Amino acid sequence: MNKEIGWEFYRSFLGVLQEGSLSAAARALGVTQPTVGRHIAALEKGLKLTLFTRSQGGLLPTAAAQALRPHAEAMASTAAALERAAFSQNDGMHGVVRITASEVIGVEVLPSIIKGLRQSYPALKVELLVSNQVQDLLHREADIAVRMVRPRQTQLLARRLGQVMMGLHASQDYIDRHGCPDNPEELGRHSLIGFDRPNAFVRQLAKDLPGMEREQFALRSDNDLATLALIRAGAGIGFCQLPLAKRDANLVQVLPQQFGLALDVWVTMHEDLRHNPPCRTAFDALVAGLQGYLA
Repeated sequence: MNKEIGWEFYRSFLGVLQEGSLSAAARALGVTQPTVGRHIAALEKGLKLTLFTRSQGGLLPTAAAQALRPHAEAMASTAAALERAAFSQNDGMHGVVRITASEVIGVEVLPSIIKGLRQSYPALKVELLVSNQVQDLLHREADIAVRMVRPRQTQLLARRLGQVMMGLHASQDYIDRHGCPDNPEELGRHSLIGFDRPNAFVRQLAKDLPGMEREQFALRSDNDLATLALIRAGAGIGFCQLPLAKRDANLVQVLPQQFGLALDVWVTMHEDLRHNPPCRTAFDALVAGLQGYLA
């Protein structure tokens, strides 16, 4: 193997994997199409592998390319983390901090916290990655994560902030039109909002709360923001975080004694970042802001 293969070749390789063609990868990377083509050809020659085959729809990755993909993605994450760390070495509170959080926390809770952080440190830049997928902090896909499960990696600095309660909610408009169920048995005549494809969390939900199986849901979505929007629109009854519901006078909790679920809330970052001023400042701001939300 040629050990002199440059990072830019792997960058072009990852671009083609993500975009599906040389031209699309060139646009995404801000280079010319011939440049991407030369990079791919040089990488295939250096690795002695065929990485793509041509088709009418573009370039199809081979099995070898798919095997290399996670390593190229890790390289890209590391390169991005290096740039953020380098930028943070300037005098004062400068730098870039990449924060990841679940859909609801990232959209409904963090914006006001980040607003306060930026008001205190206007030179600090924040990248917010909103996804229910757990990003790998060890591979530096993000600097800080707000998670609803305890991190398992020992190299992470983690702080448990408490629990956020979830309960069934409906809009006042829905209650006015359909009435409020008085017991769990009456839920069967209501439009329930829930998940589409089960995962570990929803399987546990179904175990803890009988009657919350997929077949019972008239409206199904795996996007938590879509579920929340359906509840707010008066389309049915679904789960919502209690602190979030208390902010909305139009939301009414349904059967609070029978349906409640507690989720742990954690803020985590790689332990190597504990002495990085921008990351430490952002970490502390998230802890304070989320504690206020949970309270």
